[in-house]
Amino acid sequence: VARRLSLRKHPECHSMAGGKAIEHLAQTGNRQQHMFRLPMQQYRNCDFSFSGLQNLVNKAIIQKEKEEGIQEGEILSCVKDIAAAVQHAVAVHIIQRTYRAMLFCTKNKILSSKNATLVVSGGVASNQYIRKGLQTLADANDFAFLCPPPRLCTDNGVMIAWNGIERLRAGLGVLHSTDGIRYEPK
Repeated sequence: VARRLSLRKHPECHSMAGGKAIEHLAQTGNRQQHMFRLPMQQYRNCDFSFSGLQNLVNKAIIQKEKEEGIQEGEILSCVKDIAAAVQHAVAVHIIQRTYRAMLFCTKNKILSSKNATLVVSGGVASNQYIRKGLQTLADANDFAFLCPPPRLCTDNGVMIAWNGIERLRAGLGVLHSTDGIRYEPK
């Protein structure tokens, strides 16, 4: 969405990553100016998908570009409102699906109801709006909430590397020889 909105050209966001730019603009946007239907509402499961939402947002952007008489790549006057609406839809989708997972785990006694914990990490955990929503969800369901500081949630590559370091230290799943392993680039 940030790429489609050309947020690198926005004066407030030129040096920000896409997610951070959306979050920044959403703070002063009006999410009620654009209502995006939540993805996968017909499926009563815990799966996530944002492709349907992305299609809806793209259509809305195209419509607004036509209304404002601007070309793709130019900044829409309502960019903050779109950012706020997208961020809200993503947050609600994540919260709904996470809530279903929490209910499933509690009902099926996968998690103890006494010390259940919701752990949120990765890029999504750096978004304060989403983080606050998940914190509220955890609190309302008597789950502890663990989330690294945002500065540690920006790069999944770093988290994967850290996991590799921990597995190496523990001797878990570590190959000491790569003989006979075929690598196929995709």
